[in-house]
Amino acid sequence: MTVPAADITALRESTDRLLAAVEKLDDSACAAPSLLPGWTRGHVLAHLARNADALVNVLAGRPMYADAEAREADIERDAPRPLADHLEDLRTSTAGLERAMADRAGDQWEATVALRNGVTDRASSVPFRRRVEVELHHVDLGIGYTLDDLPGDFVGRQLENMARRFSDRPDVHPLELRAGEDRVLRTGRAADGEEQPVVVTGTPTALVGWLTGRTAGTGLTASGGVLPPLPPL
Repeated sequence: MTVPAADITALRESTDRLLAAVEKLDDSACAAPSLLPGWTRGHVLAHLARNADALVNVLAGRPMYADAEAREADIERDAPRPLADHLEDLRTSTAGLERAMADRAGDQWEATVALRNGVTDRASSVPFRRRVEVELHHVDLGIGYTLDDLPGDFVGRQLENMARRFSDRPDVHPLELRAGEDRVLRTGRAADGEEQPVVVTGTPTALVGWLTGRTAGTGLTASGGVLPPLPPL
C-alpha cells in the first residue's frame, strides 16, 4: 500500500485554512461561545490541539488518550488560554502529527491502530480522520466558515464515512440516504418485518450536516415527514 499522500495533502490544506481563520481572532473572540453547546471557541481549539497529540499516540501504538477523564480535563485546562497560546499549541501539535505521518512508510500504513472506545482501523485512515476533526470543528467555531464551505471531496467522503459509522447500529432506524438519483446509501439497523427504511433526501452537504449533528435536518426531506433521531457522536 502506498502512503495516503492525497489525504495528507488535503489535511494540510484544511489545517492551513483553519489556522489562517483563527489568526484573525482576538482573546475575547476566543473566549466567546462556539456552536457546540457548553464549549467556547477556546474549548474547540484546545480539543483540536490535543486530538493531534492523540493521533500521534495512535500512530506510535500507544493509547489515544489516557482515559476519558484525562481527555476532558486537558480540554478544560487549556480552553481559557489567550489566542496566542492556542495558536502556538495548534501549530506545535500539528507539526508533531505531520512528523509522525512523514515517519511512516509503505506497509506501516496497513497496520491496524486502536482509536477511542474500542474502535480500530488501518493507520491509513488517520489523515482523513484528522481532516474530519479540522473541517467540522472549523465550522463549530462559528467564525464564518459554514457547512456550505466544506470542500466537495470532503463532503462526499464524510457522507460515506457516516453511513458506515451508523451501519448495523440497533439504535439507528433503517435509513436510505439519497443524495441525488445516482447516489443512494443505506445505513442503520437492518429493516425487520414490516419496518421500512426512512428515505432521507437532500444534498450531500445537508445530509452530512444532519448525520454529524451539526443541523436538525435543514434542507432534508424524509418519507413519512419526520426524520428519525440519531444517537450522539
